[in-house]
Amino acid sequence: MKIAQIGPLIESVPPRFYGGTERIVSYLTEELVAQGHDVTLFASGDSITSANLIPCCEKALRLNPAVRDPIPYYMIMLDRVRRMASSFDVLHFHIDQFHCPLFRGIARSTVTTLHGRQDLPDLQQLYRAFPDMGLVSISDSQREPIPFANFLGTVYHGLPENLHRPTFSPRGGYLAFLGRISPEKRLDRAIEIARAVGFPLKIAAKVDAADIDYFEAKIKPLLNGNGVEFIGEIADAEKSEFLGEASALLFPINWPEPFGLVMIEAMACGTPVLAFRHGAAPEVIDDGVTGFVVDDIESAIATIPRLLSLDRRRIREAFENRFTVERMAINYGALYARAYTSHGHIPKVHSEEMVASAMGNAVN
Repeated sequence: MKIAQIGPLIESVPPRFYGGTERIVSYLTEELVAQGHDVTLFASGDSITSANLIPCCEKALRLNPAVRDPIPYYMIMLDRVRRMASSFDVLHFHIDQFHCPLFRGIARSTVTTLHGRQDLPDLQQLYRAFPDMGLVSISDSQREPIPFANFLGTVYHGLPENLHRPTFSPRGGYLAFLGRISPEKRLDRAIEIARAVGFPLKIAAKVDAADIDYFEAKIKPLLNGNGVEFIGEIADAEKSEFLGEASALLFPINWPEPFGLVMIEAMACGTPVLAFRHGAAPEVIDDGVTGFVVDDIESAIATIPRLLSLDRRRIREAFENRFTVERMAINYGALYARAYTSHGHIPKVHSEEMVASAMGNAVN
């Protein structure tokens, strides 16, 4: 099957550092190529892939100081995709909704994965205006604000099985926070929890330009004193050690996180996760197996002893059963195959149903 993957341009595919969407686009693209599909990736010119790369800007826009406005580069990319559209069986978009007006006429050849939050009021108007564009959610909770939208299925994110090595006997003796420092990620909660239970906290996170004032005013003062170490942004190669040696990952979010890639990165390392009950956290975490989902700081503090007693081998097994890139690609492959064989009519199914069907019928 000839498949176009249309990735964001803000980061390269895969990203050098932080960049969840670009990372997933990379994992999916490489797995589809490995399965024998003819894949073309539309992305920044510094992307690295075994697929056919169509560069749509010289390098990742975030890393290019000359770039002031990302929209012109997306317009260039969409023009290139539109002119080549007839060359593909399926066009898989990962760029929010920029493409909807241009590709509405061939909507049945498209799949759009929503990677961001969907609880913003303006988005309801958009999905009502483009009801023929088929959407894929990355969790069931992501759909809740827009239940009327044309969802084709839910496909959970997946990682290459051997990307992170599990650590079953960690020696670090610390709690970990990994990701982005922003109001909704609530690093302040992680610091409070770690200090309450007497564990060191290591923070591997980036600060976006939009969040610098928040960091300076709310977070930086909390970093003073013992027990908190701010490492900064880390690359994929450093995550196995950072997460694997941690006693647990703290994920104290305060927003409807659509998925939370760091949770399955921790699981791949055998590391338990303590998350707050928002967004997809209850779907991703098997409570009492891979971690716990709590409602407040008091519950989080009280849960730490049970969290640290979880079997890290079972955590790794749960990752292998639910969140590998092979499973993700099988799910998407089932959607692609239905689109291709039924001339664009894709039945609405859930991730688990797609797996059962696709496992018995290989996608050619």
